[in-house]
Amino acid sequence: MIVSCGEALIDFLPRQQADGATVFQPLPGGSPFNVAIALGRLAVEAGFFGGLSTDFFGAMLRAALADSAVDTEFAEISERPSTLAFVSLDGGEAGYAFFDEGSAGRMLSEAELPAFPKKVTALHFGSFSLAEEPCGSALEALMRREQRDRVISLDPNIRPTLIKNRDGYVARINRMAAMSDIVRLSEEDLAWLAPGAGLEEAARRWLAHGTGLVILTRGANGAEALTKTASLTVPGVAVEVVDTVGAGDTFTAAVLARLDQLALLSKAGVAGLTAAALADLLGLAARAAAITVSRAGADPPWLRELAAPA
Repeated sequence: MIVSCGEALIDFLPRQQADGATVFQPLPGGSPFNVAIALGRLAVEAGFFGGLSTDFFGAMLRAALADSAVDTEFAEISERPSTLAFVSLDGGEAGYAFFDEGSAGRMLSEAELPAFPKKVTALHFGSFSLAEEPCGSALEALMRREQRDRVISLDPNIRPTLIKNRDGYVARINRMAAMSDIVRLSEEDLAWLAPGAGLEEAARRWLAHGTGLVILTRGANGAEALTKTASLTVPGVAVEVVDTVGAGDTFTAAVLARLDQLALLSKAGVAGLTAAALADLLGLAARAAAITVSRAGADPPWLRELAAPA
């Protein structure tokens, strides 16, 4: 089982009515939540750990997880409110305004961290929950506790408007990257974390501290991956973009799912990936992300869609 750890929230996506008025449609979302959904749809045994509310929106989130066969046995359920995110779209690219004060996800504490059974072989961490307290400290503590026994995946998925202490946040991401086997980040994440640095410079620093695989996604321009012994770049998949919400999350989930399918979801398996294996992983992940951006909102593909002829 792969368990995604972090926020679940309701994305309010802009929609235009026939009369031209803009309304906002509530849809389940949140980066780790999306990864869990995508894993479940790719027929991987998936779980979610994070704070979920008993309110109306929390019920929507739990129903969406159940519909994609994601286990919520590890989730922390409380009466605190759900996190809300209003999304703006500019040329298909998403911007966010978050409403998160006192939420079920944000108030998650170290005292609420679950004990995972042996069937949990990998944990995925992200995104803006790493920038808030007390949940950020709780998630970092969870990664520190579990890093020796399970494969660790990290996606910073940075939301700059939520970060009050840039130096402290960057230090946390660097600590967590050093504890991770897989780090996936976007060009925007890299530019914010390490201004002026290229992927190779940043990746070599993380690889030297213990990371096994670093992946940079470049949207329509494809993706690049580096390990200590191999590197590979793959092109993007041509597709008509509706919006980019959930694309990176889908990419991450597809990489994890393919590693699991190939029996390579282990610390040794990730660290020893060959260029051929990287091509396989990144090619599948690019196809999965292309399906997601071809439709509105974070709507990852099902396994049958990836298996269908192009």
